[in-house]
Amino acid sequence: MTVGHTAAMRFRPARRSELPLLRDIERAAGEPFRALGMGEVADDEPPSLGLLERYLLGGRCWVAAEEDTDRPVGYLIADRIDSAAHIEQVSVHPTASRQGVGRGLIDHLADRAGQQGLRALTLTTFAEVPWNAPYYTRLGFRTLAEDEIGAGLRAVRAQEARSGLDRWPRVCMRRENAAGAGQ
Repeated sequence: MTVGHTAAMRFRPARRSELPLLRDIERAAGEPFRALGMGEVADDEPPSLGLLERYLLGGRCWVAAEEDTDRPVGYLIADRIDSAAHIEQVSVHPTASRQGVGRGLIDHLADRAGQQGLRALTLTTFAEVPWNAPYYTRLGFRTLAEDEIGAGLRAVRAQEARSGLDRWPRVCMRRENAAGAGQ
C-alpha cells in the first residue's frame, strides 16, 4: 500500500467488504509501538470483524480512502460517551502517516457529532507516545483533570486497566466541538 505525500483523501462510511482491511491497517499502525518497548500494544489484536460490523451498522465507522483508488488507508470508530462523541479507535496505515489523514478523520467525526448536537470529542490515549497525547494536543484536545472525567470515560479507563494498558501512562482528553456548540 503506497500513498503519495499529497494524495487527496475522501472521508466516507466504511463498507462491509473493507472490514478485514481495517484490521490490517490497525496491525500496521501498531507496529511503531515496538520501537518504544511497547510490544504488547503492537501485538494487540485489532477489533474483531463482528465489533467493526456493529460500528458499521450503527453508522459509527468511517474511512479515509485514497481519492484515486478509493482504498482505505485509515479508519475511525466512535461511540457516544458522557454526551460526547468518543473516539474509540483511530488508525492510519504508516504509509499514509503525517499526511493529515488522522486529523481529517477526527474532523469528519467532529462534523458528524456537530450535526447531532454533541459539543465535544473525547478519547483515551497514551500520555507519552509522540503520535498519541502530544499529537492530539496539537489537534486541540486537552487532558482532562480527574474531576472532569465522567462516569462513561471512567468505565472506559477501567476496562483499559483490566486489559493491561495501564502499564504505560494514559490520559483522557477532550476537544470542544465548535460544530455542535450552537445546537
